[in-house]
Amino acid sequence: MSRTRTISWHDPVDAARQADGLTGLEALHRIGNGLLPPPPVAELVGFRPIFVTPGYVVFAYEPREEHYNTLGAVHGGIVTTVLDTVMGCAIHSTLDAGRAPVTIELKTSFVRPVKLTSGRLRAEGSVVHPGSRVATAEAKLLDEDGTLFAHASSSWLIHDGARTEAKEPIAA
Repeated sequence: MSRTRTISWHDPVDAARQADGLTGLEALHRIGNGLLPPPPVAELVGFRPIFVTPGYVVFAYEPREEHYNTLGAVHGGIVTTVLDTVMGCAIHSTLDAGRAPVTIELKTSFVRPVKLTSGRLRAEGSVVHPGSRVATAEAKLLDEDGTLFAHASSSWLIHDGARTEAKEPIAA
């Protein structure tokens, strides 16, 4: 039986304009409070910030059937996307306005499969090293009981953030 899902999102260039002049922490708080639209990937994958402090963030993620691979579990790329996001946001939460992190290295370790029955999961991201040019972070994906599903580590290039004029997104 075929299934369909429709998503909607806000213009990311417009969202970048709204975030212009905000520190990473301010932008993340505004996204969490609904005052700034989340990035399109958050709508697509279905994660959202629930706690943000400098150097540490927690996002909620609930597995969906459309995230499944042919083995009957959430695809590892979806799990990695969630972990990559919380690590980047943990670093971004420490940066001044006009600065942004871009992934330059990423490693994910999968401990157990994520399934619909896993329920709502908690993705925790934290800064390991807040470098001025290259920073590092780590993340965990856990259920409500603290059971570990995956963990990751990453390195990030810190650069002058994307400007508000319309242009191609920065690709890592």
